[in-house]
Amino acid sequence: MRAVKEVVENADSRLETPAAPRRSRADLWAGLTYLVLALLVMSRLWRDPNGRVLANNDDDHGVFLFMLAHGERVLFHGDNPFFSDRLNVPDGVNMMANTSVLALSLPMAPVTHWFGPGVSVALLLTLGLAGTAFAWYWVLSRHLVTSRVAAWIGGLWCGFAPTMVSHANGHVNFVSQWVLPFIVWQVLRLREPGRRWRGGVILGLLIVVQVFINEESLLFTALALGVFVVAYALMAPARARSEARPLLAGLGVAAGLSAALLAYPLWYQFFAPGNYHGQPFAPDDYATDLASLVGFARQSLAGNAELTRQMSVSSTEDNMFFGPVGFLMVVASVVVLWRSVAARALAVSALVLLVASMGPRLVVFGHQTGFPLPFGLISHVPIIDLVSVTRFAMVPATIAGLLLALATDRMRTVSPRGRRWWQVGLVLALVPLFPKPLPVVEGTPLPPLFTQGTWRQYVTDDRSLVTVPLPEVTTGRAGMRWAALNHLEHRSPRGYFMGPVNPPVDDTGSWNAPRRFTSDLLWQVQAYGVRPRLTGADRERITADLVHWRAAVVVLVPGSRNEGPLLDTLTTALGPPRQVGGVQLWDVRSLPVPPQE
Repeated sequence: MRAVKEVVENADSRLETPAAPRRSRADLWAGLTYLVLALLVMSRLWRDPNGRVLANNDDDHGVFLFMLAHGERVLFHGDNPFFSDRLNVPDGVNMMANTSVLALSLPMAPVTHWFGPGVSVALLLTLGLAGTAFAWYWVLSRHLVTSRVAAWIGGLWCGFAPTMVSHANGHVNFVSQWVLPFIVWQVLRLREPGRRWRGGVILGLLIVVQVFINEESLLFTALALGVFVVAYALMAPARARSEARPLLAGLGVAAGLSAALLAYPLWYQFFAPGNYHGQPFAPDDYATDLASLVGFARQSLAGNAELTRQMSVSSTEDNMFFGPVGFLMVVASVVVLWRSVAARALAVSALVLLVASMGPRLVVFGHQTGFPLPFGLISHVPIIDLVSVTRFAMVPATIAGLLLALATDRMRTVSPRGRRWWQVGLVLALVPLFPKPLPVVEGTPLPPLFTQGTWRQYVTDDRSLVTVPLPEVTTGRAGMRWAALNHLEHRSPRGYFMGPVNPPVDDTGSWNAPRRFTSDLLWQVQAYGVRPRLTGADRERITADLVHWRAAVVVLVPGSRNEGPLLDTLTTALGPPRQVGGVQLWDVRSLPVPPQE
């Protein structure tokens, strides 16, 4: 902390110098370069944000279309921010138990209302990348380094490292990390005398904002800071003891304020209907591969998708992938900064979270070695069991950027030859990691049934519009996307969200609504193209499910996989369809409507 404090004091003393206009220009250029790079990454989506979807993760892209549409309904229709009855009819969705990004969706509600949720998603992904980079640049340039170039490199890495570009494939929550740098800095400043109340209140408010962006990132940050503080205390016990009291006092103020403001939202998340516990997968299903430390992500300039797939669980989870030179530069940064206790504590924090991200057993190039790792001891601890394990690696990825910035700043004091070698290393590390534009595909367009408002003739607000394929985690994407693009004006059964697998018997987390006969039947027809022979009992069960879903109409999505078998199955069950608004439609308004619970 002494090294950090000296840098901070020097930086503060420079704020009043005549060089301020030059710093302002540097800040402007930094922000512009980050924004241009973010626009490049998202350029293909920007060509038609409401008509295109991100090819590598159209599922989560659809989820955040829904989240942004929910924010619009909260602001323009007075809906409950913590619950939505527009999806998963009749049970609805606990929005606090999902990543509802209310701190983003509510301010973006006017954009969503007037331009559509696709524009809001594209804008948030773009601003998330650029904003995260600039936030780290700001904290670095004001408090931790003397060189604007070093701060720019740190911000560049923190905002556009492979893990961030990877999560830009639809994860609005994970690319919007612009609050976290200020949380980190406020925690570190709490050790200063006289900042208990002011610093604690600021930190508490920042925590509240971050909870409504992404709790998972907040948890990672808290764990990283906890490890940092413990490591620092072990390395510099005398200084740690002197700073412990103001730090703990400030943390107490922040905890008290944030707990008071978040008491009801968190109660709703963990105890209101729709809450769940655990994840629908084992911890070792999504773990960081050791080989990914020196590999290249699929969206990096030097990346190869086929090779990356062997080291990564999905295109949105390329959470390390520094490349060989990038990894060596991060290690070299630790060596350069070794005399700094704060830098060593940072390195320890990165190492601990990296090991945690590898899950209960070591995986190397896609193969589980059976070598046990410490995470197996805590994998079932509450809260930890809600985390996708590989995402712990986002912390060391960010710390790598901070270490690079600090080391680059330190290298200004070495010989010209040493600086040249360092600059060459940075170029060789950063150029292969330069991000490529994210791939997109055309989404299923909204049919005239919605664009012309024809659906209003059939569906009242107490009933639902059932799209087939039914909205599920990996199928029925069009129906959920249609609902979001229609501003959630009609209600839909099922959907892709997090909820209990089979309440109240089993509250384990699931990406789907509880199974029903009709959902299983239609899934099999779509997946395998079978044409089942329906019995009278089968038709009765289908009817019962439609009644449960409060269905007014059933709509077949044009161009769906195995559309023919789906059409035949629905015709056998419900009779011949009508051609209405560009779709095949079955009018089932004659079915009874169950009373609202």
